[in-house]
Amino acid sequence: MPRKGMRTIFFKPSPSGSPARPGAPTRGGDPFADTLMAERIARAEPLIKKWAVDSSNPESSPSSSTTSGYAGAVRLFREGRHEAKLYLSKVKDLHSAMLHCIGGDSNSGAIVRAHELLQTAVRRLSQEFHQILSSQLPYPDHPESVSSRSSRASTRSSFSDFEYESEDELSAKQFAAEPVMQEDERVPNAAVSDLKAIADCMIACGCGKECMDIYKIVRRSVVDEELYHLGFERLIGPSQMQKMDWEVLEVKVKSWLSAVKPAVQRLFSGERILCDKVFTAASVRDSIFSNIAQDAAVALFGFAEGVAKSIKRSPERIFRLLDLYQAIANLWPDIESTFSSTATTAVRSQAINSLIKLGEAVRATLGNFEAAIQKDSAKQSAIPNGGIHPLTRFVVNYLAFLADYDSVLADILADWPVNSSPEHPQFPDSYFAGCESAASVAAGDGDASAMFTWFSWLVLVLLCKLDVKAEQYKGVALSYLFLANNLRYVIDKVARSNLRHLLGEHWVEKHESKVKLYASNYERTGWSKVFSSLPDLTVKISSGQAKESLRKFNAALEEVRAKQAGWAVPDSKLRDEIARSLAEKLVPAYRRLHDSCPRGDSAVKYSPDDLDNYLAGMLRATGGDSESLSTASPRSSSHWPSPFRLFRGRRGEKSRAGDV
Repeated sequence: MPRKGMRTIFFKPSPSGSPARPGAPTRGGDPFADTLMAERIARAEPLIKKWAVDSSNPESSPSSSTTSGYAGAVRLFREGRHEAKLYLSKVKDLHSAMLHCIGGDSNSGAIVRAHELLQTAVRRLSQEFHQILSSQLPYPDHPESVSSRSSRASTRSSFSDFEYESEDELSAKQFAAEPVMQEDERVPNAAVSDLKAIADCMIACGCGKECMDIYKIVRRSVVDEELYHLGFERLIGPSQMQKMDWEVLEVKVKSWLSAVKPAVQRLFSGERILCDKVFTAASVRDSIFSNIAQDAAVALFGFAEGVAKSIKRSPERIFRLLDLYQAIANLWPDIESTFSSTATTAVRSQAINSLIKLGEAVRATLGNFEAAIQKDSAKQSAIPNGGIHPLTRFVVNYLAFLADYDSVLADILADWPVNSSPEHPQFPDSYFAGCESAASVAAGDGDASAMFTWFSWLVLVLLCKLDVKAEQYKGVALSYLFLANNLRYVIDKVARSNLRHLLGEHWVEKHESKVKLYASNYERTGWSKVFSSLPDLTVKISSGQAKESLRKFNAALEEVRAKQAGWAVPDSKLRDEIARSLAEKLVPAYRRLHDSCPRGDSAVKYSPDDLDNYLAGMLRATGGDSESLSTASPRSSSHWPSPFRLFRGRRGEKSRAGDV
């Protein structure tokens, strides 16, 4: 402190109004105060001078005048621990005597000398405070920090909540061993105790600002360094994000996702704990922690908002938005707890604002996704064999992946006025009939109804689009086969994903019945000539009638075989169901005709077993989309990206595209 400022605090004007001369006693001096001051100076001066820091060379120490920095200096709170507590006690005693003396007419020269000693002590304590903050407070993110430094710290003593004790009392005590660091502690107890003792001493001596400034500067740099090591770059803003290629931005999003949890739960929480333990006054703690962490935390959560503003609203990028939203939402209790004070309101506001912007971006992306389904060209070439359409593959796999974010989407989609409302004119009322969620949907009952409504709406949009595409086929039978194949694919994905939980068992059963109806219509329209060629089993027929019926049957069967060559049912279960249904209708009647004709007659081309084997082996065309659902791989089209390409390696997980 400058000498002029020191006089303002410690010197009392003389009755005449002229300032007292340093070094000369004033009239009417207080003998007790003078004696107390001289006594305290005499007791404190040797120890303070022993550990003095040369003001022209702050790195110097009693035993090392050539050190190059605090790290190399001999430290009072390490090598001189047997004197550290005594040092603090003498400094407090000295300051206490100074406060007592300025209340009366005391020897001003003694006060000046005491103040000089106090400034010398503050320089040493500032050095110690800086050194402990810089080098002895590791975080568990760095494996070498705690393990390599804990053994070094274990030889030190600690004294938290230091209170005044006389020199005689101090000399009669032994220092206790350092408390063992608990599992939930972020920093070693001894280091925290040392910091608190130094801070309490400096604040009590009127040097709180110096102490707090050192603390803020050092810990701010620690926060910035830790965030850098975690992989977060603070300088990236929305304008920079907009110019980045998606691949580059996605890497940064992944780094952020890896960094945000340890940053909130360990880094910021650790700083909050440390600050609370070092400083006593709540207002001081809140102010210091805000100064240290607020800017970094606002930048951390601001990154998510920047991504929400800059990311292109394409379907495949929604998952990164959901990952960001989920990360902040899951950490909200920790955010609210760590940044609970009024001083850190900006951090909570930024986190909430990021959630809002991410939610808006997700809803906009989902709206674009629905619009893309609606706008998909009905003129796109039909699948020749009636197999699975690329639109079906993409949409249902996309929805299945979205369903994994059900809790996040429930929050985002709540109260969103989208086309999925039951009152929307395009949503038929009959669509909800019989569903166990219908009552809750109609009543607007919470998140489950919103999720059911939204997902079922998008599936309905897909199925309506498939109805339009089915009309492209010239043959009605192939149209029904196409619908049966695609609806079975949808049901299979629903049943094997979280969509089953969202849509409900009744939804699955209801659409299974539709698959059976489509399959039945395929049989009725595709095999009508074959059915009509067979006589009624209840009517007796002659050998000649049997031959004629066999000729008609053979011709009709050959026509079906030629027409349906290349048709496929990818799902083996559905294919077996169709074959079994046809066999039940055809084989018994054919066996009767076969048995009614003379052996070796030219009209008999197939045995009943041949017909049964043919029916069991039909609809197995290879190529295109003829593979089974359990092994089907997604196809790409000019309109819809491949789910393989879309979801590969998402969030660092094992790709689930193999289930597509």
